[in-house]
Amino acid sequence: MDSSKRIDAVRAAIDNACRRCGRAGEVRLMAVSKTRSADEIRAARAAGINDFGENYLQEAVAKIDESQVTANWHFIGAIQSNKTRAIARHFSWVHTVDRLRVAQRLSDAATAPLDVCIQVNIDAEPQKAGAAPEDLAALVEGMKGLDQLRLRGLMTIPRVHACARASFRRTRRLFEQLAAQAGPFWDTLSMGMSGDFEIAIDEGATMVRIGTAIFGPRPTATSAA
Repeated sequence: MDSSKRIDAVRAAIDNACRRCGRAGEVRLMAVSKTRSADEIRAARAAGINDFGENYLQEAVAKIDESQVTANWHFIGAIQSNKTRAIARHFSWVHTVDRLRVAQRLSDAATAPLDVCIQVNIDAEPQKAGAAPEDLAALVEGMKGLDQLRLRGLMTIPRVHACARASFRRTRRLFEQLAAQAGPFWDTLSMGMSGDFEIAIDEGATMVRIGTAIFGPRPTATSAA
């Protein structure tokens, strides 16, 4: 199946999930294009994808330049403090802000308003990035004063093999609790990937991050060779 057919199938699944919970037209589709080629990105763009997510800065910058695709580019990987300037200059969205120092550096480096989500470590996994739920209110308060950031919402990745629905539900409740404090741009729950996006939509996701279901399985080292 080519990417355009996969994209149609994903869109149909999103529409069906939205209808089941009475939320037609409210969910934004991001194609996670890490490790994918510029040709694959161009094909997805031709099929109507407007949002692409990248995890690795150096790879992403090279593909943005090579593909010449005009789209919304989202940074969804771990942020190193010394990479904030390049991230702010090449991306319109950043989903993985989890500490005030990184937010301040992004704001200082941005030449235009930058849409950001706070990554929350909803299942308290020690090996995973993200702010602790109990630290969110203080982080939101600190970020409100950063002129070049538009604080859009929360992003989360649930624990593997955990009950994703419960994790998504807790994230939505945090999102709702912070809404009054966070300001006028607070509208985004970035949660749900290829294996669980329909559950995420049912629990309130407004943006889903889909890789394999759009581009197919990533090539293994053997098959690539």
